[in-house]
Amino acid sequence: MADVLAPVEARLREALGEPDARAAVTFLGTDRVEVLRFPAGDGDGVVRYATLGMSAQPMSDPTAVLADPVKGPRAELILSVRGGLADTDKVLRPLAVLAASPQVEGVVVMPGASLDVGGPLWPGAPFTAVLVAEPGGLVPDLELPDPMDPVRFLPLLPMTPNEAAWKRVHGAQALQERWLNRGTDLRDPLRATVALD
Repeated sequence: MADVLAPVEARLREALGEPDARAAVTFLGTDRVEVLRFPAGDGDGVVRYATLGMSAQPMSDPTAVLADPVKGPRAELILSVRGGLADTDKVLRPLAVLAASPQVEGVVVMPGASLDVGGPLWPGAPFTAVLVAEPGGLVPDLELPDPMDPVRFLPLLPMTPNEAAWKRVHGAQALQERWLNRGTDLRDPLRATVALD
């Protein structure tokens, strides 16, 4: 496990800088998941939270009889929000829960998926779910030795309950287009639901 997580952490530091906080969460029957907090840099005011531990094991198809211990998709999750507007540091546990879901629930987390945390992402947040976006923009994929799959760093886009319901009907691409067309600031921790009519 450590031989995967050390280069994963190095890639996160290379792309995002030095973390200023980290928290570890362990769920019964799962490996430990850490969440690293990367402070705002370059004057953009955006704080980033990244999981570390989800990629230790490959995600396996829940219908498979035996999980392959080597092959299979590997990922970590990244959430970017504007700092200082809400108590977003409380997102650490919900993020760890999402990162543990492949081990706990046997799900494969892929771009376009919705992940629901069952409550606000942080105290007072209007978001209870996230949309998994395409990787490669913020943190490049990390190649691992064959036959292991690369680690992908998946951005998470917070969704309000109405947006999550609309996405279930119309799909991830339609929701992302609506956000884009309305100029939605997806890093605003206080933003309202995009117009869905």
